[in-house]
Amino acid sequence: MSRKGNCLDNVAMESLFAVRESEFFHPNRFDSIKGLQGGIADYIRYSNHDRIKMKLKGLSPVQYRTHLLNRPSLSTVQL
Repeated sequence: MSRKGNCLDNVAMESLFAVRESEFFHPNRFDSIKGLQGGIADYIRYSNHDRIKMKLKGLSPVQYRTHLLNRPSLSTVQL
């Protein structure tokens, strides 16, 4: 962590928590801790595998990373 008052290192996590809160916690009610834990696991899977992001060219994070790994790198391209 950085010095007190410097929020730039927390910006990514704060954004994640804000989205999770508005998309997951507010619309749902949980009767038990087990239900909450299962819901969190399902939401994380959805967020990583199914939820598209326009910053990632309309792909989910997993699809985007897989797409980048399947691109030929400059070192493997023969000239």
